Amino acid sequence: MTVYTTTDSPLGELLLVGEASATAKGGTALASLSMPGQKGAAVVLDGWTRDDDAFEAIAAQLRSYFAGSLTHFDIEYAAGAGTAFQRKVWDALDTVPYGTTTTYGRLAEQLGLSRAAVRALGTAIGRNPLLVVRPCHRVIGADGSLTGYAGGLERKRHLLDLEAA
Repeated sequence: MTVYTTTDSPLGELLLVGEASATAKGGTALASLSMPGQKGAAVVLDGWTRDDDAFEAIAAQLRSYFAGSLTHFDIEYAAGAGTAFQRKVWDALDTVPYGTTTTYGRLAEQLGLSRAAVRALGTAIGRNPLLVVRPCHRVIGADGSLTGYAGGLERKRHLLDLEAA
């Protein structure tokens, strides 16, 4: 069963979508976290059930993160989203520590990808369904510029400033 809720944040109202999970804290595995105006943002579909309680543990972590007191999320993600390549890239995003940044080129190198694959890596990052908690905002251009954030560059800057990266 797909459940959802919304929660306020400094980035705007966040839409959290999940699936019931016996192993997840609070009983919900997070499938999507999106924000208003985001490219490819999730939208509530017929048949989904609003369940604010199912996301209380995740929402509490988000509040702590935005308050500056949480530097690592402990959230179970729903399985099955994305291609094998996308999941490989998304898993690599989880290794970029709080308060730091990496470049598309360094991330490609870490994954053993060729220079020609950097564009595919960028596309996979752009399709990350878990903004904020899976830190695609920590990936920047080789020259230090902010590029390619589905939630908008202003929000990417906000997250990096919050993390003092």
